Amino acid sequence: MRVLIAPNAFKHSLNAMDVAVAIQEGLLASDPSFVCECFPIGDGGDGTGDLMIQKHNGTLISAEVDDPFGRKITATFGLVNEGETAIIEMANASGIHLVKPEELNPLLATSYGTGELMKLALDKGAKKFVLAIGGSATVDGGTGILRALGVRFLDAAGTELTEPETFTSLASIDVSRLDPRLSDCEVTILCDVENVLLGEEGSAAVFGPQKGATPEGVKKLDASLARFAEIALTQTGKDMTLVKHGGAAGGVAAGLYAFLDARLVNGIDFFLEFTNFEKSVAEADLVITGEGSIDEQTLHGKGPYGVAFQAKKKNLPVIGLAGKIPLNGNEKLDQYFDTLLAIGNGPADMATAISQTRENLVRTARQIGNMLKM
Repeated sequence: MRVLIAPNAFKHSLNAMDVAVAIQEGLLASDPSFVCECFPIGDGGDGTGDLMIQKHNGTLISAEVDDPFGRKITATFGLVNEGETAIIEMANASGIHLVKPEELNPLLATSYGTGELMKLALDKGAKKFVLAIGGSATVDGGTGILRALGVRFLDAAGTELTEPETFTSLASIDVSRLDPRLSDCEVTILCDVENVLLGEEGSAAVFGPQKGATPEGVKKLDASLARFAEIALTQTGKDMTLVKHGGAAGGVAAGLYAFLDARLVNGIDFFLEFTNFEKSVAEADLVITGEGSIDEQTLHGKGPYGVAFQAKKKNLPVIGLAGKIPLNGNEKLDQYFDTLLAIGNGPADMATAISQTRENLVRTARQIGNMLKM
Protein backbone atom coordinates (compact mmCIF):
# COMPACT_ATOMS: atom_id res chain seq x y z
CA MET A 1 0.00 0.00 0.00
CA ARG A 2 1.25 3.47 -0.93
CA VAL A 3 0.50 6.06 1.76
CA LEU A 4 0.73 9.80 1.14
CA ILE A 5 1.50 11.54 4.44
CA ALA A 6 0.60 15.23 4.09
CA PRO A 7 0.19 16.95 7.47
CA ASN A 8 0.32 20.58 8.47
CA ALA A 9 2.42 21.68 11.44
CA PHE A 10 1.12 20.98 14.94
CA LYS A 11 1.30 24.51 16.36
CA HIS A 12 3.65 25.08 19.31
CA SER A 13 4.91 21.51 18.96
CA LEU A 14 6.21 20.05 15.68
CA ASN A 15 6.75 21.50 12.22
CA ALA A 16 5.05 19.80 9.29
CA MET A 17 8.09 17.75 8.27
CA ASP A 18 8.59 16.41 11.79
CA VAL A 19 4.92 15.45 11.95
CA ALA A 20 5.17 13.59 8.63
CA VAL A 21 8.31 11.73 9.72
CA ALA A 22 6.67 10.70 13.01
CA ILE A 23 3.63 9.29 11.18
CA GLN A 24 5.87 7.45 8.76
CA GLU A 25 7.87 5.98 11.65
CA GLY A 26 4.71 4.60 13.23
CA LEU A 27 3.39 3.11 10.02
CA LEU A 28 6.66 1.38 9.17
CA ALA A 29 6.95 0.05 12.72
CA SER A 30 3.66 -1.77 12.16
CA ASP A 31 4.48 -2.97 8.65
CA PRO A 32 7.75 -2.23 6.82
CA SER A 33 6.07 -3.01 3.48
CA PHE A 34 4.16 0.30 3.48
CA VAL A 35 5.45 2.65 0.81
CA CYS A 36 5.29 6.13 2.35
CA GLU A 37 5.71 9.53 0.76
CA CYS A 38 6.17 12.39 3.20
CA PHE A 39 4.65 15.56 1.75
CA PRO A 40 4.46 18.15 4.55
CA ILE A 41 2.15 21.03 3.74
CA GLY A 42 1.58 24.67 4.64
CA ASP A 43 -1.47 26.89 4.20
CA GLY A 44 0.20 30.28 4.56
CA GLY A 45 1.11 29.85 8.21
CA ASP A 46 4.60 29.87 9.68
CA GLY A 47 6.82 27.42 7.78
CA THR A 48 4.90 27.45 4.50
CA GLY A 49 7.53 29.38 2.59
CA ASP A 50 10.35 27.11 3.71
CA LEU A 51 8.45 24.05 2.48
CA MET A 52 7.89 25.61 -0.95
CA ILE A 53 11.56 26.55 -1.25
CA GLN A 54 12.57 22.99 -0.39
CA LYS A 55 10.12 21.47 -2.88
CA HIS A 56 11.56 23.61 -5.68
CA ASN A 57 15.18 23.10 -4.61
CA GLY A 58 15.44 26.86 -4.25
CA THR A 59 18.37 28.99 -3.20
CA LEU A 60 18.36 30.50 0.28
CA ILE A 61 19.55 34.09 0.63
CA SER A 62 20.56 35.46 4.04
CA ALA A 63 20.51 39.14 4.92
CA GLU A 64 20.59 41.51 7.87
CA VAL A 65 17.20 43.18 8.37
CA ASP A 66 15.12 44.76 11.12
CA ASP A 67 13.10 42.60 13.50
CA PRO A 68 9.62 43.88 14.55
CA PHE A 69 11.23 46.49 16.83
CA GLY A 70 14.04 47.61 14.56
CA ARG A 71 16.79 45.43 16.00
CA LYS A 72 19.16 43.89 13.47
CA ILE A 73 18.77 40.16 12.85
CA THR A 74 19.74 37.72 10.10
CA ALA A 75 16.78 36.49 8.08
CA THR A 76 16.41 34.41 4.92
CA PHE A 77 14.25 34.24 1.82
CA GLY A 78 14.29 31.86 -1.13
CA LEU A 79 14.65 32.16 -4.87
CA VAL A 80 13.11 29.53 -7.16
CA ASN A 81 12.33 29.19 -10.86
CA GLU A 82 15.84 30.30 -11.84
CA GLY A 83 15.62 33.32 -9.57
CA GLU A 84 12.43 34.72 -11.07
CA THR A 85 10.28 33.99 -8.00
CA ALA A 86 11.10 35.10 -4.47
CA ILE A 87 9.45 33.19 -1.64
CA ILE A 88 9.37 35.24 1.52
CA GLU A 89 8.32 33.95 4.92
CA MET A 90 7.10 36.94 6.88
CA ALA A 91 7.86 35.23 10.19
CA ASN A 92 11.57 35.12 9.32
CA ALA A 93 11.88 38.90 9.67
CA SER A 94 8.70 40.02 11.43
CA GLY A 95 7.69 36.91 13.35
CA ILE A 96 6.25 36.59 16.81
CA HIS A 97 8.82 33.90 17.56
CA LEU A 98 11.52 36.61 17.37
CA VAL A 99 10.02 38.47 20.32
CA LYS A 100 10.06 37.54 24.00
CA PRO A 101 6.53 37.28 25.46
CA GLU A 102 7.11 40.27 27.71
CA GLU A 103 8.21 42.37 24.70
CA LEU A 104 5.10 41.81 22.59
CA ASN A 105 3.53 45.14 21.62
CA PRO A 106 1.74 45.49 18.26
CA LEU A 107 1.28 49.21 18.88
CA LEU A 108 5.00 49.55 18.14
CA ALA A 109 5.93 46.44 16.14
CA THR A 110 6.28 46.82 12.36
CA SER A 111 6.71 44.64 9.28
CA TYR A 112 9.62 46.76 7.98
CA GLY A 113 12.07 43.82 7.93
CA THR A 114 9.83 41.85 5.58
CA GLY A 115 9.85 44.81 3.22
CA GLU A 116 13.65 44.83 3.38
CA LEU A 117 13.64 41.20 2.25
CA MET A 118 11.41 42.14 -0.68
CA LYS A 119 13.78 44.96 -1.65
CA LEU A 120 16.75 42.57 -1.54
CA ALA A 121 14.85 40.13 -3.73
CA LEU A 122 14.28 42.93 -6.24
CA ASP A 123 18.04 43.52 -6.20
CA LYS A 124 18.49 39.84 -7.06
CA GLY A 125 16.23 40.23 -10.09
CA ALA A 126 13.01 38.70 -8.77
CA LYS A 127 9.88 39.48 -10.76
CA LYS A 128 7.36 37.44 -8.79
CA PHE A 129 6.84 37.45 -5.04
CA VAL A 130 5.09 34.81 -2.96
CA LEU A 131 4.56 35.90 0.65
CA ALA A 132 3.63 33.43 3.37
CA ILE A 133 2.44 35.80 6.08
CA GLY A 134 1.60 33.58 9.06
CA GLY A 135 3.22 33.98 12.45
CA SER A 136 3.79 37.74 12.41
CA ALA A 137 4.15 39.90 15.53
CA THR A 138 2.56 42.90 13.82
CA VAL A 139 -0.78 44.65 13.30
CA ASP A 140 0.49 47.45 11.08
CA GLY A 141 -1.53 46.92 7.91
CA GLY A 142 1.67 46.25 5.98
CA THR A 143 2.81 49.85 6.40
CA GLY A 144 6.25 48.67 7.52
CA ILE A 145 6.70 46.66 4.35
CA LEU A 146 5.55 49.59 2.25
CA ARG A 147 7.92 51.99 4.04
CA ALA A 148 10.86 49.70 3.28
CA LEU A 149 9.82 49.83 -0.37
CA GLY A 150 9.73 53.64 -0.45
CA VAL A 151 6.24 54.68 0.67
CA ARG A 152 5.99 57.53 3.20
CA PHE A 153 3.08 57.93 5.62
CA LEU A 154 2.67 61.56 6.72
CA ASP A 155 0.66 63.50 9.26
CA ALA A 156 -0.81 66.95 8.60
CA ALA A 157 2.53 68.62 9.39
CA GLY A 158 4.40 66.38 6.95
CA THR A 159 6.06 64.34 9.69
CA GLU A 160 6.64 60.72 8.73
CA LEU A 161 4.73 58.14 10.78
CA THR A 162 6.30 54.76 11.49
CA GLU A 163 4.66 53.11 14.50
CA PRO A 164 1.15 51.64 14.17
CA GLU A 165 -0.25 53.54 17.17
CA THR A 166 0.49 56.87 15.45
CA PHE A 167 -1.50 56.16 12.30
CA THR A 168 -4.66 57.76 13.68
CA SER A 169 -2.86 60.99 12.70
CA LEU A 170 -2.31 59.89 9.09
CA ALA A 171 -3.12 62.67 6.61
CA SER A 172 -1.48 61.56 3.36
CA ILE A 173 0.46 58.75 1.75
CA ASP A 174 3.40 59.64 -0.50
CA VAL A 175 4.04 56.88 -3.07
CA SER A 176 6.36 58.94 -5.27
CA ARG A 177 9.38 57.03 -3.99
CA LEU A 178 7.84 53.55 -4.22
CA ASP A 179 10.42 51.28 -5.84
CA PRO A 180 9.61 51.53 -9.57
CA ARG A 181 10.68 47.95 -10.19
CA LEU A 182 7.51 46.79 -8.44
CA SER A 183 5.40 48.00 -11.35
CA ASP A 184 6.65 45.01 -13.35
CA CYS A 185 6.22 42.52 -10.52
CA GLU A 186 3.50 40.14 -9.43
CA VAL A 187 2.82 39.82 -5.69
CA THR A 188 0.85 36.88 -4.30
CA ILE A 189 -0.04 36.62 -0.61
CA LEU A 190 -0.91 33.26 0.91
CA CYS A 191 -3.67 33.63 3.49
CA ASP A 192 -4.88 31.02 5.98
CA VAL A 193 -7.70 33.17 7.41
CA GLU A 194 -10.64 34.95 5.80
CA ASN A 195 -10.93 37.85 8.27
CA VAL A 196 -11.50 41.36 6.96
CA LEU A 197 -9.44 44.33 8.11
CA LEU A 198 -11.68 46.07 10.65
CA GLY A 199 -14.29 45.41 13.31
CA GLU A 200 -15.07 42.52 15.62
CA GLU A 201 -13.72 39.97 13.14
CA GLY A 202 -10.89 42.23 11.99
CA SER A 203 -7.16 41.99 12.34
CA ALA A 204 -6.83 44.06 15.52
CA ALA A 205 -9.71 42.44 17.41
CA VAL A 206 -8.91 38.85 16.48
CA PHE A 207 -5.13 38.82 16.23
CA GLY A 208 -4.10 41.82 18.34
CA PRO A 209 -4.53 40.07 21.72
CA GLN A 210 -2.44 37.11 20.49
CA LYS A 211 0.33 39.59 19.77
CA GLY A 212 0.18 41.40 23.10
CA ALA A 213 -2.52 44.05 22.63
CA THR A 214 -4.67 45.04 25.59
CA PRO A 215 -8.37 45.81 25.01
CA GLU A 216 -7.44 49.50 24.83
CA GLY A 217 -4.60 48.65 22.46
CA VAL A 218 -6.99 46.77 20.19
CA LYS A 219 -9.17 49.91 19.92
CA LYS A 220 -6.14 52.04 19.04
CA LEU A 221 -4.95 49.57 16.40
CA ASP A 222 -8.41 49.29 14.84
CA ALA A 223 -8.64 53.10 14.72
CA SER A 224 -5.19 53.33 13.10
CA LEU A 225 -6.10 50.73 10.48
CA ALA A 226 -9.42 52.50 9.83
CA ARG A 227 -7.61 55.78 9.21
CA PHE A 228 -5.10 54.03 6.94
CA ALA A 229 -7.96 52.48 4.96
CA GLU A 230 -9.75 55.84 4.70
CA ILE A 231 -6.71 57.62 3.23
CA ALA A 232 -5.88 54.65 1.01
CA LEU A 233 -9.39 54.65 -0.45
CA THR A 234 -9.07 58.32 -1.29
CA GLN A 235 -5.70 57.88 -2.99
CA THR A 236 -6.05 54.47 -4.66
CA GLY A 237 -9.78 53.94 -5.07
CA LYS A 238 -9.39 50.55 -3.37
CA ASP A 239 -11.40 49.79 -0.25
CA MET A 240 -9.13 47.80 2.05
CA THR A 241 -12.01 47.16 4.46
CA LEU A 242 -14.02 44.99 2.08
CA VAL A 243 -11.44 42.59 0.71
CA LYS A 244 -11.65 38.98 1.85
CA HIS A 245 -8.46 37.86 3.68
CA GLY A 246 -7.57 41.54 4.23
CA GLY A 247 -7.11 41.09 7.97
CA ALA A 248 -4.48 38.37 7.58
CA ALA A 249 -1.15 39.03 9.38
CA GLY A 250 -2.41 42.17 11.07
CA GLY A 251 -3.73 43.68 7.85
CA VAL A 252 -0.63 43.11 5.72
CA ALA A 253 -2.83 41.48 3.10
CA ALA A 254 -5.08 44.54 2.82
CA GLY A 255 -2.21 47.03 2.71
CA LEU A 256 -0.34 45.23 -0.06
CA TYR A 257 -3.57 44.66 -1.96
CA ALA A 258 -4.16 48.41 -2.01
CA PHE A 259 -0.65 49.63 -2.83
CA LEU A 260 1.09 46.74 -4.63
CA ASP A 261 -1.98 45.28 -6.31
CA ALA A 262 -1.23 42.04 -4.48
CA ARG A 263 -3.32 38.98 -5.20
CA LEU A 264 -4.75 37.47 -2.01
CA VAL A 265 -5.21 33.72 -2.32
CA ASN A 266 -6.17 30.76 -0.21
CA GLY A 267 -2.83 29.52 1.07
CA ILE A 268 -3.34 25.77 0.88
CA ASP A 269 -4.77 25.85 -2.65
CA PHE A 270 -1.78 27.81 -3.90
CA PHE A 271 0.68 25.63 -1.99
CA LEU A 272 -0.68 22.37 -3.37
CA GLU A 273 -0.61 23.66 -6.93
CA PHE A 274 2.85 25.22 -6.56
CA THR A 275 4.29 21.96 -5.21
CA ASN A 276 2.54 19.64 -7.72
CA PHE A 277 0.65 17.81 -4.99
CA GLU A 278 -1.76 16.34 -7.54
CA LYS A 279 0.99 14.07 -8.89
CA SER A 280 1.55 12.52 -5.47
CA VAL A 281 -2.18 12.07 -4.89
CA ALA A 282 -2.47 10.23 -8.21
CA GLU A 283 0.05 7.64 -7.00
CA ALA A 284 -1.44 7.11 -3.52
CA ASP A 285 -3.78 4.47 -2.10
CA LEU A 286 -4.39 6.27 1.19
CA VAL A 287 -3.87 9.83 2.41
CA ILE A 288 -3.07 10.80 6.00
CA THR A 289 -3.18 14.46 7.00
CA GLY A 290 -3.55 16.43 10.21
CA GLU A 291 -2.77 19.44 12.38
CA GLY A 292 -3.16 20.50 15.99
CA SER A 293 -6.94 20.82 15.83
CA ILE A 294 -9.45 19.63 13.24
CA ASP A 295 -12.97 21.01 13.51
CA GLU A 296 -15.52 22.73 11.30
CA GLN A 297 -13.18 25.75 10.98
CA THR A 298 -10.79 23.42 9.14
CA LEU A 299 -13.19 23.51 6.20
CA HIS A 300 -12.55 27.26 5.78
CA GLY A 301 -9.31 26.91 3.86
CA LYS A 302 -7.06 25.13 6.35
CA GLY A 303 -4.36 22.73 5.21
CA PRO A 304 -5.96 19.36 6.05
CA TYR A 305 -9.12 20.36 4.21
CA GLY A 306 -7.15 21.24 1.09
CA VAL A 307 -5.42 17.86 1.20
CA ALA A 308 -8.66 15.97 1.82
CA PHE A 309 -10.43 17.85 -0.97
CA GLN A 310 -7.77 16.82 -3.47
CA ALA A 311 -7.80 13.23 -2.24
CA LYS A 312 -11.56 12.95 -2.51
CA LYS A 313 -11.42 14.06 -6.15
CA LYS A 314 -9.52 10.78 -6.65
CA ASN A 315 -11.91 8.86 -4.37
CA LEU A 316 -9.10 8.09 -1.94
CA PRO A 317 -9.67 7.31 1.75
CA VAL A 318 -8.47 10.08 4.08
CA ILE A 319 -7.41 9.80 7.71
CA GLY A 320 -7.10 12.99 9.74
CA LEU A 321 -4.96 13.13 12.89
CA ALA A 322 -5.15 15.94 15.43
CA GLY A 323 -4.63 16.77 19.04
CA LYS A 324 -8.27 17.80 19.19
CA ILE A 325 -11.29 16.67 17.16
CA PRO A 326 -15.07 17.16 17.61
CA LEU A 327 -16.35 14.97 20.45
CA ASN A 328 -19.54 13.88 18.71
CA GLY A 329 -18.41 13.86 15.10
CA ASN A 330 -19.35 16.33 12.39
CA GLU A 331 -21.32 15.60 9.22
CA LYS A 332 -19.53 18.27 7.21
CA LEU A 333 -16.10 16.93 8.16
CA ASP A 334 -17.27 13.39 7.39
CA GLN A 335 -17.60 14.37 3.73
CA TYR A 336 -13.82 14.73 3.50
CA PHE A 337 -12.33 12.63 6.31
CA ASP A 338 -13.16 8.93 6.45
CA THR A 339 -11.62 8.74 9.91
CA LEU A 340 -10.65 11.43 12.42
CA LEU A 341 -8.40 10.34 15.27
CA ALA A 342 -7.30 12.28 18.34
CA ILE A 343 -3.69 11.33 19.00
CA GLY A 344 -3.77 11.80 22.78
CA ASN A 345 -3.32 8.76 24.99
CA GLY A 346 -5.80 9.71 27.70
CA PRO A 347 -6.61 13.01 29.45
CA ALA A 348 -3.76 15.52 29.66
CA ASP A 349 -3.28 19.23 30.16
CA MET A 350 -2.26 21.31 27.16
CA ALA A 351 1.43 21.57 28.06
CA THR A 352 1.72 17.82 28.55
CA ALA A 353 -0.17 17.05 25.35
CA ILE A 354 2.09 19.37 23.35
CA SER A 355 5.23 17.82 24.82
CA GLN A 356 4.01 14.34 23.88
CA THR A 357 2.95 15.15 20.32
CA ARG A 358 5.67 13.17 18.59
CA GLU A 359 5.28 9.98 20.61
CA ASN A 360 1.49 10.20 20.29
CA LEU A 361 1.75 10.54 16.52
CA VAL A 362 4.09 7.55 16.27
CA ARG A 363 1.82 5.43 18.47
CA THR A 364 -1.36 6.43 16.62
CA ALA A 365 0.23 5.77 13.22
CA ARG A 366 1.38 2.36 14.42
CA GLN A 367 -2.20 1.57 15.43
CA ILE A 368 -3.41 2.72 12.00
CA GLY A 369 -0.87 0.43 10.36
CA ASN A 370 -2.03 -2.51 12.44
CA MET A 371 -5.65 -1.85 11.47
CA LEU A 372 -4.77 -1.61 7.80
CA LYS A 373 -3.10 -5.04 7.94
CA MET A 374 -6.27 -6.68 9.28
